Amino acid sequence: MSSGGLSPEQTRRVVAVALDLAREGDTEQLVEFVAHGLPVNVSDEAGNTLLMLAAYHGHAGTVSTLVGLGADPDLRNSRDQAPVAGALFKGADDVVAVLRRAGADLDAGTPTARAAATLFGRAHLLTD
Repeated sequence: MSSGGLSPEQTRRVVAVALDLAREGDTEQLVEFVAHGLPVNVSDEAGNTLLMLAAYHGHAGTVSTLVGLGADPDLRNSRDQAPVAGALFKGADDVVAVLRRAGADLDAGTPTARAAATLFGRAHLLTD
């Protein structure tokens, strides 16, 4: 993110607000943050990106928009969790579909999306 004269504390606050917007699925405001220089793959201390948080909280439209803005569907957090596995865990079938269309790696992370789908009885979502 271009600091634009922001202090480290102000930058931290901007990132925290953006992460909350992703949790809430506030696509319009997230687009504005990215348009003003926030990196689309920014993450929190635990490695959770905007995409990860939007996926985990079931916001398919936000996930689709973030992917369109260049968000990497395969970035994993510090626990090696991938967004698609989080969406499977939460039962967000529409998010899983968006991430599959975006080319999410179903074999990446711990557990992999395939393992999570089997564990949660959602393997049918990963078949073509």
